[in-house]
Amino acid sequence: MSQTQHKERKEKVCIKTRKVFDWVTRQVDVPLRSFSNDDLEDIFPDHKCPRNGKTVCEFFTSNGFDAEEFSIRCFLTDDDGKRIEPVVDNDAFICQEIIQPNGRQPVNVTLPSGETVTLQKVKALVKGHVVVQVVNANGHIVCESKPIPFATAQTFILCAPEGTMLDCHISFFECDASLVCTDNFSQLDVSITLCLEVQMEADVKIEVEARFCKPREEILEATLCPTDKFPPQCPEVFPVH
Repeated sequence: MSQTQHKERKEKVCIKTRKVFDWVTRQVDVPLRSFSNDDLEDIFPDHKCPRNGKTVCEFFTSNGFDAEEFSIRCFLTDDDGKRIEPVVDNDAFICQEIIQPNGRQPVNVTLPSGETVTLQKVKALVKGHVVVQVVNANGHIVCESKPIPFATAQTFILCAPEGTMLDCHISFFECDASLVCTDNFSQLDVSITLCLEVQMEADVKIEVEARFCKPREEILEATLCPTDKFPPQCPEVFPVH
């Protein structure tokens, strides 16, 4: 057997890796957050919404809010109010298991095949912040809220034996806000929808059949320098023997 064949021979190896025991995705509609009167004034502090002594709704209506001169946008932030991307910055919000006094409770469920299996009840807590901005027709931010906290608790039925850990992240996030200002009524409503991906994981050691790999040949960038090309020779006539 050649040296090359010996190196490429498969063998059984033991590796340590993270195993996913269960994985589900759920759309979560966070309970509506509503603010009115004094709460509304606190949500839009003076240093982020200079109102010159007016209430929030007095400021907006006196500047054409009823004429649709303003638009409202809402987005996910960290606790300092810095905008974040939910898919990338998953460390900026909390997603953790709620530890139950008696541990994860077993639940018997019937699969579509008719088989009955025992799974576990896992509770997850999701917490984060959003910021609401009021923007004029020119795209200028007129008012900005302080970070508004939100939270939701979700219960999942998963394969979660003892030793597994919860791992979750947001794969989609949507926030809508509406401000209602009338003569007798003022209110800000914040609506949040997110897609929560939940996995139960644990580090395991597994045996696999594999062979060791080696680096590939490097692909070099094409050179810009021309290479000399000589015309074909005439050996039959020159040089003369």
